[in-house]
Amino acid sequence: MKAKPSETKPKKNRISSGFFKFVVVRFLLIIPTIFILVTIVFFVMRATGDPITAALGGRLTPEELQARIHQAGYDRPLIVQYAEYLGDLLHGDLGTTLTDNQPVTTILTRYGAATFELALLALIVALIVGIGLGRIAARRRDHAPDAAIRTFAILCYATPVFFLGLLLKLIFSIWLDWLPSSGRSSLASEMQFGRLVSPTGFYIIDALQLGEPAVLLDVLQHAILPALALGLLTAGVFIRLVRTNVISTYTSGYVEAARSRGVSEKRLLSKHAWKPALIPIITVMGMQIALMLAGAVLTETTFEWKGLGFMLSTYLKARDFVAVQGIVILIAIIVSVVNFIVDVISALIDPRVRY
Repeated sequence: MKAKPSETKPKKNRISSGFFKFVVVRFLLIIPTIFILVTIVFFVMRATGDPITAALGGRLTPEELQARIHQAGYDRPLIVQYAEYLGDLLHGDLGTTLTDNQPVTTILTRYGAATFELALLALIVALIVGIGLGRIAARRRDHAPDAAIRTFAILCYATPVFFLGLLLKLIFSIWLDWLPSSGRSSLASEMQFGRLVSPTGFYIIDALQLGEPAVLLDVLQHAILPALALGLLTAGVFIRLVRTNVISTYTSGYVEAARSRGVSEKRLLSKHAWKPALIPIITVMGMQIALMLAGAVLTETTFEWKGLGFMLSTYLKARDFVAVQGIVILIAIIVSVVNFIVDVISALIDPRVRY
C-alpha cells in the first residue's frame, strides 16, 4: 500500500516535464516562422525593383534618383542587401520611410496602439456576440432561434468588412446621427490628450488618466462603429464554431449519462458540455486574431482610424516598401506570439494537446 504514493509522483513529473517541453518547442518555433515571413516579405517587396525607384521614380531626375539609390545601397547585389537587412533587424533597426523620412520604429510605436485598441475592442464584440448567440443556437437547435442565428452568422462572415462599415456609417451616422463616422476622437478630446505628460496612445486609457468623463464618452462613441464592423466579421465564425462544438459535446455519452441522472438542461450546458467545447474555439481564436489584424486595414481605412492598417494603406499607395516591410513584420510577430499563447492555453485546458 505504501508504494502507491511513489507510483503517482513519476506520472505528475512526466506531465509537468511534457508541458514544459511543449511550451519551449512552441516558443522556439516562433523564430523560424518570423524568419520565413521576413524573407518572403523582403524578396516580394523587391520583385518589381528597388524601393526608391518605386516610391520616388516620378519625382526625381534620373541623376538624383541614381544618387539616392547608391546612397541607400540598393544598387548592390540582392543577397548583400538581404544580409544587411537581417543584421539591422537583429539590432532593432527597421529602416527609414522613403516618403516622409521617419524611422519605421517611430511609425510602429505611434500608430500601433490604435490598432491594438481597435483589435481588442473588436475581439470583445466578437466574443460577446459569438459565444452568446452560439450557445443560444446550440440550446435551441433546429428551432426558429437557431435558424435566425445561423443566418445572422452567415451574413456577418460573408459581408465584406468595408461594406459593413459603410452600412453602419450610413445608418448610425447619417440617417440616425447617433455616432461619429470617422476618427478616434473629436478635436476637443485630441487637445485634452495634449495635456498628458506620458500618453499611452490607447485613447481609452488616456481618457481615464485625464479623469474627464466627457472625453471617455467621446472616445467610446468613436470606437463603437469600427469595433462592430470588425468584431461582427469574427463573431460570425465564433457563432458557428460554438454552436457546432457545443452540440457535439451536448450529445456525447457522458452528457447523456448525466441527463439520465436527472441533471437539468441548463446545468448540462454550462457544466458538462461547455468546457470540452472550448478547445477548438480557443485554437481557432488565434487564427481569427490574425484575420482581424488583416481586416483592420480595411476597417481603419473606412473609418479613418489612424492605426497601423490605415498607415499600411497609405504607404502602399505611396509604394513606400520600407514602411510596408516594417508594418508587415510587426503584424507577423504579433500573430506568431498570439498563436503561441493560444497553444499554451489549449495545452493547459486539455493535456492531450501537449503530445
